[in-house]
Amino acid sequence: MNVKWKTLNSIDQLQEIIQSSEVKPAVLFKHSTRCSISTMAMNRLQNLEDTFYDKVDFYYLDLIAFRDVSNAIASKLDVYHESPQVIFVKKGECIYDASHMEISPKELYEFL
Repeated sequence: MNVKWKTLNSIDQLQEIIQSSEVKPAVLFKHSTRCSISTMAMNRLQNLEDTFYDKVDFYYLDLIAFRDVSNAIASKLDVYHESPQVIFVKKGECIYDASHMEISPKELYEFL
C-alpha cells in the first residue's frame, strides 16, 4: 500500500471523511485482498503523482476485513457496491466512481 494512503476502517471515520470533503476532497479505494483485478487496480493507483495528495486525501479500505464500512459507503454516498472500486468525494457527495478495469489515475485528475 502506498504510504500516502490512509487506512479507512470504521463507519465513524467514514462520516468524518465525508464532512471533511467539504474543505478537501477525498478518494476512497475499496480493495478486495482476494481479487487479482483489485490488485491490478491498486497498482495503477499507486502511480499517482505526489501533487495529487496535496489536493486530495486518499483512503484505502480492505473491504474483506471491514465489510460494514464498505456497506456504509454504498449507503451514505448512494453508490452501487463494487469491488474494486474508487469513489471521489467532494463537498459531502460522490462526484465520481469507477470499478474494475475502469479505474484510472487519469480520470481522478479530471475531478480535482
